[in-house]
Amino acid sequence: MKFIIVAALLASASAWTVPKPLSKAAFASTAAALIIPTAALAGDVGAGEQVFSANCAACHAGGMNVIMPEKTLQKDALDQYLAGGRKEASVVMQVTNGKNAMPAFGGRLSDEDIANVASYVIDQADGDKWDE
Repeated sequence: MKFIIVAALLASASAWTVPKPLSKAAFASTAAALIIPTAALAGDVGAGEQVFSANCAACHAGGMNVIMPEKTLQKDALDQYLAGGRKEASVVMQVTNGKNAMPAFGGRLSDEDIANVASYVIDQADGDKWDE
């Protein structure tokens, strides 16, 4: 009986082939297909506006900052003061962890809500909607 099992295992193992290595071009196209574009990770701007209005507007109405007036949500200020610069990931980090007078919203808001707020903030700043 042991011989039959070993023979069956050897027969099935010999049916397997070792895949050929990918060429550089094939590897690059396969790797590119696995990369998710940043835009696909963007939150919902409309939902972010609602979360912003309910949780952030008390201090940041119109993209301003009532606590530290120089640290607005306008493009130039985000570029200057936001760790990592003006991008959604930096806003997510700031909103999640807080900094200085800004409280941390991680645990108070869901990750989805925070991503949506980040999308809204960047959308408003990039569209110069808070610079008017």
